[in-house]
Amino acid sequence: MILLIAGTFAIQPFVLPKQPLSSYSHRAVIYGLLSGVLSNLGSWGLFEAMRLGGSASIVTIFTALYPLPVVLLAPLILHERITPLQSLGCVCGFIAIVLISIPAPERPPEDPMIEPETQPQ
Repeated sequence: MILLIAGTFAIQPFVLPKQPLSSYSHRAVIYGLLSGVLSNLGSWGLFEAMRLGGSASIVTIFTALYPLPVVLLAPLILHERITPLQSLGCVCGFIAIVLISIPAPERPPEDPMIEPETQPQ
């Protein structure tokens, strides 16, 4: 992560040549660094969950729901209102978590030599 931060500072003059790094406020730099650290921690959590045996199809969906806590905390921290569409999205996200977490029932393998309607149940 240190190399990523150092690389960002090194490449910034080439990306925005008219805006020197010293022109940013300390607060903006701290927010940028904090955002980068938290983003990298999220990526590390994703890879660690997969390394510990989590199914990629489930783990990636859980990590794709990262806006959910932001929407739920926005009224408390930023004093914003949640729109009906955002509420619907949160409900759908929670339903998705529940549905994805339910394991599929075990089914006996089908014999390819028997017709589907005569398969024993």
